Amino acid sequence: MKIATFNINNINSRLENLLAWLARAKPDVVCLQELKARDTQFPLTRLANAGYGAVWKGEPTWNGVAILARGAEPVLTRDALPGDDADRQARYIEAAVDGVVIACLYAPNGNPQPGPKFDYKLAWHERFATHAGQLLDTGLPVVLAGDYNIVPEPRDIYQTRSYDDNALVQPESRAAFASLIEQGWTDALRKTFPKEEKLYTFWDYRRNRWPRDAGLRLDHILLPKKLARKLKAAGIDRDVRGQDNASDHAPVWVELAT
Repeated sequence: MKIATFNINNINSRLENLLAWLARAKPDVVCLQELKARDTQFPLTRLANAGYGAVWKGEPTWNGVAILARGAEPVLTRDALPGDDADRQARYIEAAVDGVVIACLYAPNGNPQPGPKFDYKLAWHERFATHAGQLLDTGLPVVLAGDYNIVPEPRDIYQTRSYDDNALVQPESRAAFASLIEQGWTDALRKTFPKEEKLYTFWDYRRNRWPRDAGLRLDHILLPKKLARKLKAAGIDRDVRGQDNASDHAPVWVELAT
């Protein structure tokens, strides 16, 4: 079973890029972030013609998440992160696909920090950790996939001082990610590439960062121990970032033994 996460950065603007990647990579499940589209603007027909069923939660201009399943219809189980009924941002969706619970997240960026946006980021991650713990306790096969907007370690960002004050690398942000690992989740990319120094998934459009390979690792797939034992392969489809009209993120994927 091949499961991927891809911050598409506007699904309608990059639909041709997405469809080309789906045809080539053939993932069984895809978590998408930053749809930047209302629910009514989601390109369901084009995706269905490509062989994918979908559930999604849209939002005008910002955010938005979706789960795609090849040759199947995901069964929606949740379209918001619990813990704050006042939070209407489309950042979390959860569905069952072929017996696996798929959690797709687009965590807050948190900039500028300090300030209310950073406070929201930390509060959101605290809610997410609580829910992740509850999912772990079910004993079901669960995959947490998405754009966490956290650089877990110093080696997960290129050599620079320009991000020193950025919310993505603050100790509080890294502690939020570390708390998930302490719960019992496995970082699939790090398990597969424990010594890799340039394991990047995001390259900003500005300052020529893609050609310079000035990247960050923001997109993560976390697995419970039972699924981690079934991990056959993982990777980053970096070539997608180099295409015309590309998202600033590359797809990240895992392959699990069935």
